[in-house]
Amino acid sequence: MNIRHLQLRLYRLTGGKIVNFLHIGKTGGTAIKKALRPNLKTDKHIIHLRGHTCTLRDIPQGDKVFFVLRDPIKKFVSGFNHQKRQIEIWSDPWTPGEKVAFSHFNTPNELAIALGSEDRERRELAMNSMRSIEHVRDSFWDWFETEEYFISRLEDILYIGFQESLEEDFANLKKILHLPENAKLPQNDKEANKTPSHFDKFLDEQAKAYLRLWYRRDYEFLELCHKKISEINVVH
Repeated sequence: MNIRHLQLRLYRLTGGKIVNFLHIGKTGGTAIKKALRPNLKTDKHIIHLRGHTCTLRDIPQGDKVFFVLRDPIKKFVSGFNHQKRQIEIWSDPWTPGEKVAFSHFNTPNELAIALGSEDRERRELAMNSMRSIEHVRDSFWDWFETEEYFISRLEDILYIGFQESLEEDFANLKKILHLPENAKLPQNDKEANKTPSHFDKFLDEQAKAYLRLWYRRDYEFLELCHKKISEINVVH
């Protein structure tokens, strides 16, 4: 157990409140972490910024949790381009599965359309690519397991934000977490880990239809959160 975890454990044992940020990839989490890092201890809480692999199950019962979601199709486009652009940054950034995927599919639209291809080999290549590309392969359920488990932890969910309304949701979080007024999301695209504008983000309607089918369980989780949000997102 590292020093940080020992500090959190002691703080918890002495009655302190710990708030955990679950970082779901390509939902604006990098920008939130950048804004929160100078303010991890407030008069009310210690904020623990978790990595991508941390799930709700990893958070102790009674600790508070907040996270951000995003429309799965937009998340797909962002995830595809994020991984594709790693070749501009690193000499050998891809897993073997990603190398195969990006050697066959140059744009998000090409991959999505291939999910419905009449050519069985190309369709299977597309499905394998969806399961291989980091962020593209992720499901919201990877962090929350099942509807039953998620609902069983509702009391621990402090806030649910959405990438599409990130500025407004961060303003709400500032009130809940008692953050200083100067805590702000980064406006610089690099600091916020945004994909450069020259990357192809186009999806035609057929591609969107295939993706809605592929990510149907993620849309179910999104709908569940919208149903429960009135029980959770209370600005103090």
